[in-house]
Amino acid sequence: MILFINACVRDNSRTKRIADYFLSKKNEDFVEVRLSECKFPVADENFINERSRLVNEKDFDNQMFDLAKQFADADEIVIAAPFWDLSFPAALKQYFEQINVLGITFMYTAEGIPQGLCRAKKLYYITTAGGDFFPEEYGYGYVKALAQNFYGIKEVELIKATGLDIDGADEEQILCSCMENIVL
Repeated sequence: MILFINACVRDNSRTKRIADYFLSKKNEDFVEVRLSECKFPVADENFINERSRLVNEKDFDNQMFDLAKQFADADEIVIAAPFWDLSFPAALKQYFEQINVLGITFMYTAEGIPQGLCRAKKLYYITTAGGDFFPEEYGYGYVKALAQNFYGIKEVELIKATGLDIDGADEEQILCSCMENIVL
């Protein structure tokens, strides 16, 4: 199963357009998680204490672990997130806070090194940016580090279209070129 994590919030999102094209090209069933529709709990002390208690008891039946179990069980993961303020929309960070669950998406070795528990072999990260300033170590780098170092997803691919809002840029040509260069 492909898990599609949609962090796009605009109706006419350019990132979502590329993601839709990508998913149609994959031509496989997928499950979409629309982060704009998720109601993430406040990570206050009560929440952290309850979550820690449940994790320590290995009681993962609570609905607070549903997103983590879904993520861990996916065969492939596609994340669509526009490049905002040198990162991605805050809802994606909230999502990661929900799925980083010891015993579901990762564990620690006896030496204290994280070891991934996720089934997925590959994660695709799809993004767009208005400018050409796109340091990969920011938003994409964070996701890649989590995937490879915590979740055990070694193959992470970036699909991006940048420079969309630069004066004189041909937005349509940039988007089409990005989509044409997608290789599965």
